Amino acid sequence: MISLLLLSVLAQAPEGMKERTNLRNVRYCEVLVVTRHGMSATAAVYNTLGLNDCPDAQWKALSADKLKKERKAQMVVMNGPRYFMMDRNALKNPGAVESFDGLEARLLAQVEVEGGRRKPAYTENTVDRETRYVFEAGKNVYELHAPGGHTYVLQSYSLEVDPSLNEASLSQLGSKLKLPKGWTFETRKLTADLVLPTTGKAYVLQDNLRNSYQRVN
Repeated sequence: MISLLLLSVLAQAPEGMKERTNLRNVRYCEVLVVTRHGMSATAAVYNTLGLNDCPDAQWKALSADKLKKERKAQMVVMNGPRYFMMDRNALKNPGAVESFDGLEARLLAQVEVEGGRRKPAYTENTVDRETRYVFEAGKNVYELHAPGGHTYVLQSYSLEVDPSLNEASLSQLGSKLKLPKGWTFETRKLTADLVLPTTGKAYVLQDNLRNSYQRVN
C-alpha cells in the first residue's frame, strides 16, 4: 500500500503546476519575439498549445517581417508546425495570451539568444522555464548521445525542413540526421516513466531538421 501511494504522489504534477495529458503527437506552433537588451537578446516564446492546433492556412499567412514591425522587435522567428513527443507536460506560471494577426498563442518561456539569430544545429540553447515533462513507460523515446556524455531526448519534431516526418517514421530519423563527429542517435522503449523536471533553466538543442531535444543529464 505504501509503495502504491508513493507511486501515486510521484505521478502527480508538483503543486502550482498545471499539467496537460495526452500530448504525444499533438500539433502546435511557436512565435519567438526577439528583443535586444544592451549587448544581449532574449526571445519570448509564444506557443499555441491549448488555444488552437495551429491551422495551416492561418500559420502560412503570418509574416515574420510584418510581426517584427508590429512588435518593434529585433527579429521574429516562426517555429513550426511541430508535434510534441512527451506524454504529459506541467508548466508553472504560464504567461498571457496574445494574438499574432489572429493566431492566439501564450507566452511560455524566455530563451537567451546570442547574436540575435538561431544557433547552429546541435548547439545548446538555454531556456528559462519551470516545467515537468513525462515520457510514459512502454512508449518510445528518441535520443541523441553526445561525446561528452550528455543525452538529449526528442521533445518535439518539426515539419519545417522535412514535411514528411511523422511519429511512425521517427525510428528511422537517425538516417536523415547529419550528426557531428562522435554523436549517435538511438530509439529506445521505456521500461519506466522518464521524468524531466526543470526548475529554472532547461538546455535544449535542435538537429539539422529543426527537431528539438532537451538535455536529460
